[in-house]
Amino acid sequence: MSNSNLTKQEARKRIVKLRDVINEHRYRYHVLDAPVMSDAALDSLKHELAELERQYPDLITADSPTQRVGGKALDKFEKVRHSSQMLSLEDVFSEEELDKWQERIQKLAPAQKIDYFSELKVDGFAVSLIYKDGVFFQGATRGDGKVGEDVTQNLKTIFSIPLKLEIRQDFSSPEIEKKTKALIEKGEIIIRGEVYMSKKAFEAANQERAKSGLPLYANPRNTAAGSIRQLDPKIAASRKLNFLAYDVMTDLGQKTHQDKHQIARALGFKVGKDKYCSDLSEVVNLWREIDKERSKLAYQIDGIVVSVNSNEVFSKLGVVGKAPRGAIAFKFAAEEGTTIVEDIIIQVGRTGVLTPVALLKPVKIGGALITRATLHNEDEIKKLDVKIGDTVIVQRAGDVIPHITEVIKNLRTGDEKKFKMPKTCPACGSAVIRSEGEVAHRCVGKNCGAQQKERLAHFVSKKGFNIDGLGIKIVNQLMDEGMVSEPSDIFSLERGDLIPLERFAEKSADNLVDAIEKSKKIALPKLIFAFGIRYVGEETALLLTRLIQDSGAKVKNTKNLMDFFQSRSLEDLENIHGIGEVGGEEIYAWFRDKRNINLLKELNRYRIEVEALAPRQANLKFKGKTFVLTGEMEKYTREEAKEKIREMGGSVSSSISPKTDFVVAGKNPGSKYAKAEKLRVKIINEKEFLRML
Repeated sequence: MSNSNLTKQEARKRIVKLRDVINEHRYRYHVLDAPVMSDAALDSLKHELAELERQYPDLITADSPTQRVGGKALDKFEKVRHSSQMLSLEDVFSEEELDKWQERIQKLAPAQKIDYFSELKVDGFAVSLIYKDGVFFQGATRGDGKVGEDVTQNLKTIFSIPLKLEIRQDFSSPEIEKKTKALIEKGEIIIRGEVYMSKKAFEAANQERAKSGLPLYANPRNTAAGSIRQLDPKIAASRKLNFLAYDVMTDLGQKTHQDKHQIARALGFKVGKDKYCSDLSEVVNLWREIDKERSKLAYQIDGIVVSVNSNEVFSKLGVVGKAPRGAIAFKFAAEEGTTIVEDIIIQVGRTGVLTPVALLKPVKIGGALITRATLHNEDEIKKLDVKIGDTVIVQRAGDVIPHITEVIKNLRTGDEKKFKMPKTCPACGSAVIRSEGEVAHRCVGKNCGAQQKERLAHFVSKKGFNIDGLGIKIVNQLMDEGMVSEPSDIFSLERGDLIPLERFAEKSADNLVDAIEKSKKIALPKLIFAFGIRYVGEETALLLTRLIQDSGAKVKNTKNLMDFFQSRSLEDLENIHGIGEVGGEEIYAWFRDKRNINLLKELNRYRIEVEALAPRQANLKFKGKTFVLTGEMEKYTREEAKEKIREMGGSVSSSISPKTDFVVAGKNPGSKYAKAEKLRVKIINEKEFLRML
């Protein structure tokens, strides 16, 4: 609409209405996460407001939405003395430590029944906000707790911080409401909380930096803190920061910490998930619940804050150093830690690939004691510039194998030793090669003992013959004793062979023999997977099974299987969609290798039986679709769900990529859930998955 013909009085009325509508949208979008207007429509209203204020500059007020990014770059930050100290928290990492904290505070308040209030501990940057007569007046960093820096202009760029206080929800008490209204009219209200950067905003910022060839930001917390301390508010605005309130410092009649959160919500602030807890058992239950759910949160947290709920008791408990006695940070197990690389060794896999592994000084990360971290290959070692003796940062998240993310080079003494990949296999002494175009070094030894052990462990694994009780330790023992050398030797074992061995008694020997006998009937995809053919995982094994199904061939044993593949040309195999030239060559060669032909003949001699193939469904609704499963499902086991997907023409992957079509998330999903969100892959729950089936 045109504003050029509006009188000043008409413009004033229009400005008030525009500000109200824009502020309402800000609250719904940035606090409630429930937008009611498109970005385009909102931009149009903001533009109209800016034009009116440009026409009548004397109508601009400090709380106008146009003033969020209007500040000029500063020369420096002014110091601000806090009216009351901004405290930090002590950390605990276990239930035992939490119990000891309760014992300490109970001794200081022996006559009190202590209850608690728990909230998320956002991994952000603490600030204090001052509102005078209901309008945002000043915002400051924590600093040393007593004196911080004035970062008002930067905080104005955060849309979840209201520039003007409004009562948006009912209060729990008429007395609190009355006092709050009075101070909004005339007086001062101080709110404290955490500035943070969402995971989505952090990823977007790093994508922009990657496009510009700039170094990536390390983590959302440091990026948020750095953004607030930029002298130019426009830089802070570009980072799309957010704010969560956790405390109300002004006396508004609140009796509990729970009241403080209720007041913050009523005043239009975003407040994280919180809960009243009558005792520590409820605190622990909440901590466990949030630990399982935190990967789904839009922002990073590192624990929960547990506070004595009564403000009177909290105040009586006092402060020790810079930490209140009445509150504690109940942290989740660390997912990152520092330790020392004591040595680098080589592991030889079933296909002969040499993998360097760092032996670490033991460190507890993510609730587990970590002593090893994979270094993947020579290129990774060079990229990290890791040496034996280095102090390193090790990361472990959920089900991810621990790995080194960074070397702390400032701690080097000069005694560190450079690691070189060996030229001969440490297991068998055969030559080691690195083919052109590959990152892996490979042992070329045909009779390498390390490869044989890994090959045998793969053969009997859950996804292969699934022989219960035959883990890697027993496999190693059987090979070291000379009782097995080839996978087929497993089927020759008798009860009397096993009983004399360490770890075995009559019962365990009987159980293993029974499990071996039971495994002789096997599904075709599992049989193909068990062979450990290079580049043939679960999905490729399924593709080969479908090839056999579609051909109409009857494969009842390993001889039939050998005959089928020996009758196929290299071109036949290379042309299978999803296998390609490299995989086709490996499959073609495997079924013509003398050693493998002997294995197939031996397995046939031991009467290994292939289960009858179910007829292919006519309507394969999942054809061409890739699924990833994470978390626990109620109706199906993980393997059963995979089988359902495959029966309907779909494929299942163990890792997420932009090509993934669906992530099926059950209860307690792992790190794959967060990665799916990051890549914007469609996530469905078990109910939706069952509906699709």
